[in-house]
Amino acid sequence: MAIEAVREFFKEHEMDNMIQEFQVSSATVELAAMALGCEPERIAKTLSFKVEDKAVLIVTAGDAKIDNRKFKDFFHTKAKMLSQEEVIELVGHAVGGVCPFAINKDVPVFLDTSLKRFETVFPACGSSNSAIELSIHQLERFSGYQEWIDVAKDEIVS
Repeated sequence: MAIEAVREFFKEHEMDNMIQEFQVSSATVELAAMALGCEPERIAKTLSFKVEDKAVLIVTAGDAKIDNRKFKDFFHTKAKMLSQEEVIELVGHAVGGVCPFAINKDVPVFLDTSLKRFETVFPACGSSNSAIELSIHQLERFSGYQEWIDVAKDEIVS
């Protein structure tokens, strides 16, 4: 199970006790915000795209939407999200629990600048009922991100 892989990953950093598991679903930004009792924008949603037949993860703020033009300018291809089956196969987590931790090898992670306005954010932990609160510095450290990018629409949608 993906959450166990994430738990093992954070155990190596003595942070597995910070993972929160809920009795309710946190599979969407809205559900995660309700489960955590925080603003939806502080949910760090991990989106999975196909670029040259490979998976690419982009972590954005919960209220951010992908700007297709910015995506194409950066990746030189149209934004195409992975199917549910592709997410499991290529990333290693199921939709609703996708996160940048304990993922399959060679899956690049990018952090969107929409996250930079927060001190802490809440990414999922490999299941549809889990999350962990991380500072932006911790998110950088533990996600193994390649770089900060700006692929979200300029107007924030709440």
